[in-house]
Amino acid sequence: MNVPATRKDFMIVNMGPHHPSMHGVLRLILSLDGEDVIDCEPILGYLHRGMEKIAENRTIIQYLPYVTRWDYLATMFTEAITINGPEQLGNIQVPKRASYIRVIMLELSRIASHLLWLGPFMADIGGQTPFFYIFRERELIYDLFEAATGMRMMHNYFRIGGVAADLPHGWLDKCLDFCDYFLTGVAEYQKLITRNPIFLERVEGIGIVSAEEAINWGLSGPMLRASGVQWDLRKVDHYECYDEFDWGVQWQKEGDSLARYLVRIGEMTESIKIIQQALEGIPGGPYENLETRSFDRERNREWNDFEYRFISKKTSPTFELPKQELYVRVEAPKGELGIFLIGDQSSFPWRWKIRPPGFINLQILPQLVKRMKLADIMTILGSIDIIMGEVDR
Repeated sequence: MNVPATRKDFMIVNMGPHHPSMHGVLRLILSLDGEDVIDCEPILGYLHRGMEKIAENRTIIQYLPYVTRWDYLATMFTEAITINGPEQLGNIQVPKRASYIRVIMLELSRIASHLLWLGPFMADIGGQTPFFYIFRERELIYDLFEAATGMRMMHNYFRIGGVAADLPHGWLDKCLDFCDYFLTGVAEYQKLITRNPIFLERVEGIGIVSAEEAINWGLSGPMLRASGVQWDLRKVDHYECYDEFDWGVQWQKEGDSLARYLVRIGEMTESIKIIQQALEGIPGGPYENLETRSFDRERNREWNDFEYRFISKKTSPTFELPKQELYVRVEAPKGELGIFLIGDQSSFPWRWKIRPPGFINLQILPQLVKRMKLADIMTILGSIDIIMGEVDR
């Protein structure tokens, strides 16, 4: 019996869940033929914490500190979506000043998220330097957050009908200074990265998604806009006060990893434009809708009631969700972050379904990496921009 000189069966390789350039604990089971990827199966669930079930026995205010743990790099967006649902269900008006503050916070958060996408993405494909640069600017954003909210990453700042506290004295000037400084930083990144021949070699033509494919797979955010679809929920849904500012949707038509990089870089400069306009035009007035305080009406409480679980008897303001269902969405840095919410006349939601952008964008990964080289997997996965906290929830 002759033993064949070459083996024809494929090599099965586990990539992750503890791979140095894996974004969170994602495991890929790869079938390789030499360097070529034949098949790829992502295994999720290492970071599952039951976030949707936790929401069903918490009031909205009690649930707020949990939500920043989904996408822990763009925490303001998870808070915004948690608050927008009940606000729409209860038809609660948000004061103009609060809306402006929210826009400023959301756009700062978008920049912070894109920065912490750019650094590891560059490190994945072999450029270590930007990884150290992005932390300079990101640190400044977190200093601004800390001054306004008291926390650097998990802010717990948004409230039904407004925000938790007004901006401190001198904050607006500091933020304007940051905007001026950051524009020079972005120019520096573009000089360092965008025309770098080694970088272009690694990303051009890698992981191409056509516009039709992007829509069919349900992609959103930079993944969709890099494929030539001009779809941005800030323009489509007109939420908060984005319509009052002059800014443009960033998009590219190539659909490869380079296009996704260019869209995100462009979004950072657009965010700065929005922030500068908001800072200059921010109106006076209240920073929260004081009527929402009156939702907390005294009831004759049973001894075994929900409030008696808590030692301090000072209950969190309960807000009854009417018997309706609702889907709300915001344009998060990674795509469309949505919540499907069903109320049933109690202070807890009956159902709280999260539509995370990272989870849905990740679906296309096996198709993109087939017939590519092994080294291209990290480029493609990095360009998708996933955070496992929101993928696994």
